[in-house]
Amino acid sequence: MVCANQAWNLVNFRAELISALVAAGCRVIAVAPVDPAMQTRLAELGAEFEPLLIDAKGLAPHRDLATFLRMRELIKRLRPDVWLSWTIKPNIYGSLAASNFSVAAIPNVSGLGTAFIRRNLLTWAVKLLCRAGFRKAPVVFFQNHEDRDEFINGSLVTRSQARLLPGSGIDTRHFIPSNGGRPRRRRFLMLSRVVADKGVREFVDAARQTRLVWPDAEFILMGEIGAPNRTAIARAEVEGWVREGVIQHLQPVGDVRPHIAAADFIVLPSYREGLSRVLVEAGAMGRPAIATDVPGCRDIITDGVTGFLCPPRDAGALAAAFARAMQTSDSTWASMAQAARDRVESEYSAERVIALYLNAMRDAGIQFPKARIDRV
Repeated sequence: MVCANQAWNLVNFRAELISALVAAGCRVIAVAPVDPAMQTRLAELGAEFEPLLIDAKGLAPHRDLATFLRMRELIKRLRPDVWLSWTIKPNIYGSLAASNFSVAAIPNVSGLGTAFIRRNLLTWAVKLLCRAGFRKAPVVFFQNHEDRDEFINGSLVTRSQARLLPGSGIDTRHFIPSNGGRPRRRRFLMLSRVVADKGVREFVDAARQTRLVWPDAEFILMGEIGAPNRTAIARAEVEGWVREGVIQHLQPVGDVRPHIAAADFIVLPSYREGLSRVLVEAGAMGRPAIATDVPGCRDIITDGVTGFLCPPRDAGALAAAFARAMQTSDSTWASMAQAARDRVESEYSAERVIALYLNAMRDAGIQFPKARIDRV
């Protein structure tokens, strides 16, 4: 069983893994909130579907209890060999439910999120739940060593449980560099949900500062407004930025490759990431990036080599990074683009992530009669 708080997450980030599990002879059951379009895509991948209500951003105990009981009912009835999960509630509640029936749970802590970025009473509660939920998990995946070490040092997992995973993996034959070289200079694209913790307001403030000096610079924000997140930014605020002329806003699309290819630099001023899929996609397509010097971004971006890093929550520092980017020569840009592509090919391929998952499942006692992927 594979579970996330959105079916979109399973289709866009786990498709290669699901396909590999089906090819290895597994019956794969996807568990997520109802989404007819994504359910069709999951069926095309060979997965069955079971609906699950998840209040992704809410804190209502009765809703979370209903989610846990539904997970428990599914696991009891279908008795999977393993529960694979992503995002906080499927990780915690799913692992707890799996442990009730001696089902191996392998959660993936793909980022610590708002509960750890804005430390408060919620952080304490989430830590307690993680400690309880992950206690019997044979493996807990982390996407950067800082998240892993925080969980180990906080006694949320043991060192023997914790393993590193290079993100969700990417198909480097699907995300490829364009043949046209450097696109229009001074076009900056931020691909992100429109939430404060991604650094959206810093992006806008830095764009405003930059356009005072380079009025022809173009700043594009592509992402969902009204995302299920406690730091979501209201539509009215975004529309105000657009009316001001400081940024353009685009709705998310199924295929982001043309938009990445048309950008000079990809931007992600996030407060913290697990391991940014956006930066991996950008690197695969040979695009340098501007990102914050935080976990999950600095793992991918090396300052001056594959892009530029700046401090988080600092619009002035981000504007300075924009200035560096705009003054980058075409030859230096080309070198950075190639270095970004090389890094993704060597470290973040889907094949490597799939092999690590199959390793973990074998170690938990799962057998794959059709598997032909070597251990790594």
